[in-house]
Amino acid sequence: MTDITSFANRLGKNIKHYLKWARRNNIEAWRMYDRDIPQFPFAIDIYGDQIHLQEYDTGWLMQPEEYEAWLAEVLEAVSFTTGFSADNIHFKRRERQKGIQQYEKTGKQGEDFIVHENGRKFWVNLDKYLDTGLFLDHRNTRKKVGGHAGGKRFLNLFSYTGSFTVYAATGGAVSSETVDLSNTYLDWARRNFELNHIDETAHRIVRADVFQYLQTACQEGRQFDLIVMDPPSFSNSKKMLDILDIQRDHVKLINAAMQLLAPNGLMYFSNNLRSFELDESIEERYAVKNISKHSVPEDFRNKKIHQCWEIKHK
Repeated sequence: MTDITSFANRLGKNIKHYLKWARRNNIEAWRMYDRDIPQFPFAIDIYGDQIHLQEYDTGWLMQPEEYEAWLAEVLEAVSFTTGFSADNIHFKRRERQKGIQQYEKTGKQGEDFIVHENGRKFWVNLDKYLDTGLFLDHRNTRKKVGGHAGGKRFLNLFSYTGSFTVYAATGGAVSSETVDLSNTYLDWARRNFELNHIDETAHRIVRADVFQYLQTACQEGRQFDLIVMDPPSFSNSKKMLDILDIQRDHVKLINAAMQLLAPNGLMYFSNNLRSFELDESIEERYAVKNISKHSVPEDFRNKKIHQCWEIKHK
């Protein structure tokens, strides 16, 4: 095993750099470390005065006593270099993703608390689920959506906790629809709306399977000026009619969403499947621009955390 000193030194260097950057950019939630040293396979995120520490499953085998001693050293190094109390470090192990795991409860309750980002507020919970309620890697895309939304009709597909809608609504969108199949996350979105004083009569929350929603909205002739679609890579939720596999299904999803996009409208399509490739038919049919270089923020810049495209009608 690599000596803990190299890990502690890297943490010290990172926090010095990113703390200044985060303060300058008015950001309270950001990534401080992401497997920078392969022997320390962790992602460390700062949320206000709390730390979200995730260990990635590498398949290494260590004896339980050896592992516990190593983990204790890691926690001590994180606490020491950041100055955060050990009580404020929330530790999780990320198993290799299998289907709907990102939505599964961890068995802990945890505390809900608020973080600020670009003048917006969001509820997060670092213990209850595998994910926290706010995907930090989409901070730049959210900001873009907020900047584009003035006077627009906005649609948020696979909305999770509704953070894109919060940006759109507070950025002046005249109306919006926030679509997801999970009651848990739509309730969370509703609380985010309340937190940001968003009027739910103009900004509707819709519980639906996205495939079915797209079909119905198309039959009803609905139109939107700005659409965000950020689907999971894979989902086998019991509530869905079918299994979602984003590599296989993205052509169908994009074509259906584009039928709802107004002639001069803009859609952001993104996902975080590392091996994902956009089908050639999409580039032939629409005006497509890969904006991943700009959508991946500074604190994720060395990682292929997601890919993002702007898609318009030709």
